[in-house]
Amino acid sequence: MQYYLVAPGTMRFHGVDPLTYAHEDTLDPGTIVVVPMGKVISLGFVVQQTTKPSFATRQITQVLADVPPIETPLLKTWRWMRQYYPAPVSAHAQLLLPPAIPKKTPEKSLPAPTIQQTFFADHPLTTQQTQAHKSMEPEGTHLVHGETGSGKTRLYMESVRETLESGRSAIILTPEISLTSQLATNLKRAFKHVVIMHSQLTVAARRDLWLQVATADHPLVVIGPRSAMFLPLRSLGLLVLDESHEYAYKQESAPYYHASRVAGVLGNAHHARVLLGSATPALTDYYLADLKHRPIIRLTESAITSDHETKIDLVDMRSAAKHGGYLSKKLVDALKQALDTGQQSLVFINRRGSARLVLCQQCGWQAACPKCDIALTYHADEFALRCHTCGHSEQVPLSCPTCGFAEIIMKSVGTKAIVDQLQQLFPEARIARFDTDNRTGERFHERYEEITGDTIDIIVGTQLIAKGLDLPRLTTLGIINADASLNIPDFSAGERTYQTLHQLLGRIGRGHASGHAIVQTYNPDHPIIKAATSQDWSGYLAFESHERKTYHFPPYTYLLKATCRRASAKSAEAAAAKVAQSLRELALPLQIDGPAPAFREKNNGKYVWQIVLRSNARAPLLQAIPALPKDWSFDIDPVNLL
Repeated sequence: MQYYLVAPGTMRFHGVDPLTYAHEDTLDPGTIVVVPMGKVISLGFVVQQTTKPSFATRQITQVLADVPPIETPLLKTWRWMRQYYPAPVSAHAQLLLPPAIPKKTPEKSLPAPTIQQTFFADHPLTTQQTQAHKSMEPEGTHLVHGETGSGKTRLYMESVRETLESGRSAIILTPEISLTSQLATNLKRAFKHVVIMHSQLTVAARRDLWLQVATADHPLVVIGPRSAMFLPLRSLGLLVLDESHEYAYKQESAPYYHASRVAGVLGNAHHARVLLGSATPALTDYYLADLKHRPIIRLTESAITSDHETKIDLVDMRSAAKHGGYLSKKLVDALKQALDTGQQSLVFINRRGSARLVLCQQCGWQAACPKCDIALTYHADEFALRCHTCGHSEQVPLSCPTCGFAEIIMKSVGTKAIVDQLQQLFPEARIARFDTDNRTGERFHERYEEITGDTIDIIVGTQLIAKGLDLPRLTTLGIINADASLNIPDFSAGERTYQTLHQLLGRIGRGHASGHAIVQTYNPDHPIIKAATSQDWSGYLAFESHERKTYHFPPYTYLLKATCRRASAKSAEAAAAKVAQSLRELALPLQIDGPAPAFREKNNGKYVWQIVLRSNARAPLLQAIPALPKDWSFDIDPVNLL
C-alpha cells in the first residue's frame, strides 16, 4: 500500500494542509483522483507521496487514468501561491481542477489553431510595433505601456504567431466578458480555431473544455478570464494580460490572488513570455517593473495613420450653463451635432464604488481624512463624515470650510436619470443604457454588433463601456462628474480616476474620425483631472506616487485587510475591537488602523467591520494571519480597502 498527500477540491474542507490517503499503485504528483470526504466524494490531486501515517487512512476512490497529471509548472506555481496567498488548501486546489468529476472523455477534440498568413501579410507591423516586438525577450515579464489605438492587440498577435511556430501554446486573458467578443473577433482573423472560455459557460461545458485542453496533443490559443491561466496546457509559451490595470484581475474570494503576480510566476515556471498590456498600467506594476529592471515597452504612436484630431473641452460645472442638473450646454450642443451628422455619442457616468458626492458646488472643496487623505463618507443617520480606513470621524460642516459657501452637495446621480434627461432633449435618438442593472439579452457583449453598427445613436453607461473598445462611429464623448470617483473613500481613488478618464478619452480619435470630448467636473484644477485630460502620464505618475508614499499605501507599503461579519453593528464593533487588541499584543512590526466599519457597512443582512494592517515588509502580515479568528476573512495585498 502506498500513501499520498492529496489536495481536495471541496470547500467542505477548511484545513490548510493536504490530507493523507492510501492507494495500491504508484501515483505521480499531479494525478487527478477522486477521494472520500465525509459522506461525499471530491475531486483532488496528488501533491506528493508520503510515509505511512500513525493514524488510519481512507483509500483513494478513483484515479482518472484518462486524464494526464497536472504538469510540473502548474504544480510549482500552486505551491508558491499557497505560501504567498494563505488560504484553505481546497481553495487553491479548485483553481487547478475541473469544475466537476468527469463522466467520460469528450467525444470532440479541440482542433489545432491555424495561422492565417494572409492576415499578417495584409496587416504588417508599424515601425514602432516592429521595434517593440524585437525588444521583447524570449521569456520573462514585460510591461507593454501602449496608448489607446497604438496597436497592442496587433503586437499580441505577433507574439502568438511566434509562440505557435515554436510549438507552444498561448493564453490571452481579458478582465471583463464585455471585452471578450472584440478580442476574439480580432484574434480569429489571425488564427483559426481559437478556444474561448468565459464565466457564462455551464459547469458541464467548462468541465468538457478543461478535459479537451488537458488531452490536446498540439498547441492551443486560449482567450478567457483570469482563471484560464490555470488550464492544463501542455507547453505554455505566452501569457498576455490585456487591460492589465483592471481590478477584475484580483480574485475577490480566497485565495485572493492577483493575476499579474501569478502570471509572472507561472511564466517563469514555463520559461514563457508574459505581457502586461495597458494604456494606463497599474502603479504597482510600473513600480515593480522599475524595481526589478523588467522591460517596459512603450507604444506612443497611433497604429492608423490619420489626420483626424481629438478636441477636449474641460467644463467647470461650478459656473457652466446647464440643461437640468447634470448636462452642460456644451455637452448638449455636441450631442446634437453628432446626431445631426449621423455619428455616435457616448455619455459616461462614474458610479464606481457608489460614492456619494460630498463637495462644495462653488469652490469644489471635498471632505478628506486628515490622516489618510482619502474621501470621507457621508452618513445621513449620524449626520457625520467617516473614514472607512482608519475610523476618523467628524461632523458635517454647515458651510464650506474653504470659501464659506452655505450649500454642500451630498447626492449622487445614476444612468437612468441621464437617459431620462437625454430622451426629453432628443426624443428621436436611439439611446442604449449599459450598467450592472442590464438583464440577460441587454448586456454590452450581447449587443456588441448593434453597438458597432448603426442602430444606436447614444450610448449611456458606467465602467463597462470605458475599457478597450473600438467603436468606428463614435466621435463624441461626454463625461458626467469626471471627479466623482475622487470621492471614493479609498487610496485607489486617484489611480482609478486617471485610468478611467484616460481610457474613455481613448475611445475617440482612433483614426476613424475626429473626436470631441466634453469633460464635466467640479474640480478642473485637480492634478489627476489635469493630467488625464492633457494625457500627461509622467505628471500623473509623479503625483500619485508621491501621494502613496506620503500616506503609506501600496506599492510603498504592504497591506492586509481583515474583516468580520456579525448580526448587529454593536457585536461587529466589539469583535473587531477585541481582535485589534490581540493583534497589537503580538508586537509585530506593523501599523494597525481601525477597527472601522467597512465602506458597505451592511452586506447580506450582516454588519461588516474591518481592520487594516500596514507594514514595510510582507512577512509580518503573514505572521498576523494565524492570529485571526476562523470566522474572519482576510485579503493580503488588496487593490482597495472598500
